Order: sequence, then C-alpha cells, then structure tokens
Amino acid sequence: MSVVDSRTTDITPGPGGVMTVEVGVVTGPLTLRTELADTGDATLRVQYKDADEWYAVQGGSAHLANKADLDAVHVVAVGLLNRPDG
Repeated sequence: MSVVDSRTTDITPGPGGVMTVEVGVVTGPLTLRTELADTGDATLRVQYKDADEWYAVQGGSAHLANKADLDAVHVVAVGLLNRPDG
C-alpha cells in the first residue's frame, strides 16, 4: 500500500483531544492529514504541530468507493475534530 494523495489542515481539538492508535489521546495544536492509499483506503492521521511523528486516529479509516471523495472526507474530519473554542 502506498499513499497516492493527501490533504492536510492544522487543527485545535477540544478538551478531550484526539484518540490515536499508537499513543492514546493527543491534545494541543495538531496537524490532521487525510491520506488516500492506492487501494482506495482513506486514513486519518494527526501529529503535534511541526513534529515528525504521525499517529493514526482511532476509528479513522474507511474505504472510498470513489477516490474523488477524499476532499469531502477531509472536510468532514476537520469539522469533527477542530474545536478551537472547546
């Protein structure tokens, strides 16, 4: 599997942070990336802003029937996870 496309946005999650597979909850300023693999699978990943390590968002993967849906999936993910006002 290789990543063929992605979208990236800086976010500020709410007080509960974002649950990841690798390290549990991450909080504070984050970068959200929605990756599309050559298999059609989309995966959400976050990193602490300007860090090197990326973490998979718990429950943040799905198969896209149409690869053109990547933009819509990313917009929805940002809408759900970006909570700068709490």
